[in-house]
Amino acid sequence: MDSKELLGKVRKIEIKTRGLSQNIFAGEYHTAFKGRGVMFSEVREYQPGDDIRDIDWNVTARHNKPFVKVYEEERELTVMLLVDVSGSGNFGAAGQPKKEMMAEIAATLAFSSIQNNDKVGVIFFSDRIEKFIPPKKGKKHILLIIREIIDFRPESGGTDIDVALRFMTNAIKKRCTAFLISDFIDRHDYMKSMSIANRKHDLAAIQVYDRRDAQLPDVGLIRVRDLETGAVRWLDSSSSKVRKAYDSAWYAGQQKLSSVTARCGVDLASVSTDEDYVKALLALFSRRGSR
Repeated sequence: MDSKELLGKVRKIEIKTRGLSQNIFAGEYHTAFKGRGVMFSEVREYQPGDDIRDIDWNVTARHNKPFVKVYEEERELTVMLLVDVSGSGNFGAAGQPKKEMMAEIAATLAFSSIQNNDKVGVIFFSDRIEKFIPPKKGKKHILLIIREIIDFRPESGGTDIDVALRFMTNAIKKRCTAFLISDFIDRHDYMKSMSIANRKHDLAAIQVYDRRDAQLPDVGLIRVRDLETGAVRWLDSSSSKVRKAYDSAWYAGQQKLSSVTARCGVDLASVSTDEDYVKALLALFSRRGSR
């Protein structure tokens, strides 16, 4: 992709996603992803219903009546985007390629973040850490991230979510809000690393999939290639047995994803490449904001 074409794509995504973040997501994002840190503000007299663990015993002793510490929320967040850049992201049969929708979702979240003066960083991963962009503020930084998302070329085609989660847990010391954006086509076990990551940080998962990932059409004998391993094989899609096996593999993968995220306490949003991802993000924000 030459520089002119790249700048055109960046500008197109910027216009679309910045508008969404300003006009649709700003309030929902702020409500759903509040600052999780707290800092000391003042002390005041104890009131019925106050948590006794907040009693300031030194002040209480001096005044001979109970006083409690009052804390206020630290609004500023650090937002990390964990973006799957493996080979399967290039697939797009029923809509735009998964990679393109992931880029738009990541850009929308990034612009929503800077509306709230948050820092944003990115981890690009395949079955290894492809690139780490440390969190910073500002539009210039966001545009750099979008350019990387659009034009990034990974060294590997595989997927290992466990590697990405463990890297984030070790690299980001302060508690952050993290979005794991992937199609979740991954044969590795990532439940332990997801549980640890969500205990340390505030993690949400966004699945982007193609309808042909889920269902094989009846079009006769077809030649298929695994975009992650490069393996090629022929499939008889007219065989009900073959189509059923294909559907069952997808269903098993979805069951695994639902089970792992639920057990780890991670909110999950799933969206197909031929659907409007705005609805999926709004539903995710709404679930979190209502808690």
